[in-house]
Amino acid sequence: MEENKMDQLTIENMTDISEMNGKYLTFWTDGQLFGIPIADVVQIVGMQEITSIPEFPHYAKGIINLRGSIIPVIDVRLRFNKPEMKYNERTCIVVTNIKESLIGFIVDEVDEVVKIDEEQISKPPQLSSERSDAHTNLSGIGKLQNKIVLLINSETMLSDDTIDFLTSAYETN
Repeated sequence: MEENKMDQLTIENMTDISEMNGKYLTFWTDGQLFGIPIADVVQIVGMQEITSIPEFPHYAKGIINLRGSIIPVIDVRLRFNKPEMKYNERTCIVVTNIKESLIGFIVDEVDEVVKIDEEQISKPPQLSSERSDAHTNLSGIGKLQNKIVLLINSETMLSDDTIDFLTSAYETN
């Protein structure tokens, strides 16, 4: 299985959708390794000034201005009910395209782009019916040599209503 560092493989170079199949951008959050389909990733940027917006959900830190585009950003730690951490030089924003909306995910540190074959992906664990929504943010568990990657289902990371709320907060009529 071939693993590529971010500096060896840029997202812009993967214009053919077949080149993106099975590839994930991995990142660390609270000591856990997560992966998001590379097809959902638009770009990775360093931390920058975030303008807070009243009444955003607790995990939505606000908005950023990225080359003239206003993008809402969420802290993945807070979204997964992890303790808040002060941002440092490794903290970055993974800008994603989810349901035709640009959303930034604040992560502790980007790791690499990896190819995970389908046979190396297990279904996420099923939880009790009381918490049946708890596993919906994961699409699977990837196994790489000596690493386990929790694969995020970006389509369910935020509800349609939340995406609409976050993106409508800054739109002009």
